Amino acid sequence: MRNKLQVEAIRQGTVIDHIPAGQGIKILDRLQLLDSDASITVGFNLPSKDQGHKDIIKVTDRKFTEQEANQLALFAPSATINVIDNYEVVDKFKMALPDSLLGAFACPNSNCITHNEPVDTHFSLRAHQGDVRLKCKYCEKSFSKDIVSGL
Repeated sequence: MRNKLQVEAIRQGTVIDHIPAGQGIKILDRLQLLDSDASITVGFNLPSKDQGHKDIIKVTDRKFTEQEANQLALFAPSATINVIDNYEVVDKFKMALPDSLLGAFACPNSNCITHNEPVDTHFSLRAHQGDVRLKCKYCEKSFSKDIVSGL
């Protein structure tokens, strides 16, 4: 008999699956999920045949905005998002690293114009040696995703 890991199904909401192990806590923090009223089920370091280990986050009665999904892609570019309605997956898509992010993070460069002018930050993104680099449109400085996101 094979052992099977079971996580309770949700009636309505979003499931973020195939998160690289250790990144789930960053997603919870970045999207401020723990500050919401949503019911959240989280699994850390679960076995995965494709990844070895993975994290998973289930959020009841919540769908993510495109901006939130783009931020999530920084930490889990290969994650899968499943939209659940009446216990059924009604939409499923793989995350992809966006080309740019608008207004998601403050620029770490204290001399950047975004700190003194009423403009949204704008970063171009690119994968670089296992990290994601963000380049500010205004000051043209590049930063690691971990520095920009404050994690």
